[in-house]
Amino acid sequence: MLNFLPGPIKGSISFLLYAINTLFWLIPIVICSFLKALVPIKGWQKLFSYLLDQMASNWVAVNTSIQNLFTKVSYKVSGLDKLGKKDWYLVLSNHQSWVDILVLQRLLHGKVPFLKFFLKKELIYVPFLGLAWWALDFPFMKRYSQAYLKKNPHLLGKDIETTRKACEKFKHKPVSVMNFIEGTRFTAEKHKRQKSPFAHLLRPKAGGIAFVLDAMGQHLTKIVNVTIYYPQGIPTFKDFIYGKVSEIDVNVQTIDIPKEIIGDYFNDKQFKQNFQAWVNQLWQEKDKTLAQMIADRS
Repeated sequence: MLNFLPGPIKGSISFLLYAINTLFWLIPIVICSFLKALVPIKGWQKLFSYLLDQMASNWVAVNTSIQNLFTKVSYKVSGLDKLGKKDWYLVLSNHQSWVDILVLQRLLHGKVPFLKFFLKKELIYVPFLGLAWWALDFPFMKRYSQAYLKKNPHLLGKDIETTRKACEKFKHKPVSVMNFIEGTRFTAEKHKRQKSPFAHLLRPKAGGIAFVLDAMGQHLTKIVNVTIYYPQGIPTFKDFIYGKVSEIDVNVQTIDIPKEIIGDYFNDKQFKQNFQAWVNQLWQEKDKTLAQMIADRS
């Protein structure tokens, strides 16, 4: 353990090692991705899908080793024992920081199939990582506002089409589809601007996961509902690699997928209302869970 080093030194070395690890795995990932696309034979593509996910899993494992070497974080975790690598999962989590991704990858690594995050389309331009995410079939989403769709009605339903195409790739082998359904990271300012009815969460956006459930409902096994709490306050990535985060609490709940939440969200108004009610109820329960996690640390 090198956590005794000064923060700036730990942070600089950690960041350098993260970058080297990313570049090391990026090259074979991209090569295998092109080889996968080269031959449109199901068996061939399935083989390379497994190889790609294994490489990505190795990337996460090395990142975790880097964390263990330079940072000393105490994780208080519950609920991981109900997970398995042979199931298809829809993973939902509250979103507060880029550190959330490191926490999810670390704790779920080896417990569930490799996490595939739904990402904003703009993130494909992130140096190196954007290329890796593309090669690993991470779904890139382009969300259109209602105002924009009114001016460009020909784009109506395009975001749904993108979701369906992305999910088609996930039907042939176990996968964990990850979505931050708040759509953005929590801040007090956003919470106030939204007039969120939840004490510790932003309003959830139901449409994205409704489309995923509709596209993959017969394949998805469970919903994994993750709640993350940082007792020392919401950290930045810099805080994390500088060793300023020493405690992280995580609650994992595994939920059966009710048949009534799979349907046509876009065209069935009654289903849409029922689904939104279900999501809001899920978020109310998550808000209570987070409040209890906060109380337990008081």
